[in-house]
Amino acid sequence: MDVASPDRSHWLDLPARRSSVRAARHSTSARLTAWRLPIELCADAELLVSELATNAVRHTVGARFLCGIGLITDGCLRLEVHDQDSTGRGLPTCEPGPDDESGRGLLLVEAIAATWGVDRSLLTGGNAVWATLTAPL
Repeated sequence: MDVASPDRSHWLDLPARRSSVRAARHSTSARLTAWRLPIELCADAELLVSELATNAVRHTVGARFLCGIGLITDGCLRLEVHDQDSTGRGLPTCEPGPDDESGRGLLLVEAIAATWGVDRSLLTGGNAVWATLTAPL
């Protein structure tokens, strides 16, 4: 994560289990509140961190994942979730049906994020799913 100073980024190393999604969301909320960011930006960031962390827990192999947020500029955030899945499978591809109760996480990421993508993680050797958010003007 390319940020100007260490106090503008925050990382968590979490076990790959459901309860960690909540921990990632709450930690993100606390950090964004400390940075005094607009409430709309905070809400979007919490939602996207939750979705990306959920994917790391549900759809990849590995015992742990990293969750990071960085304040790139005063109005721009970068969110990252790095899993340990070195199988090269990448992200799940699914087309949720109208009655499905899950499977829309990446659709939310695509709709809310300014940009997003997937890279090979230099930190874990797995997937690094990232998204950027910008504060409304």
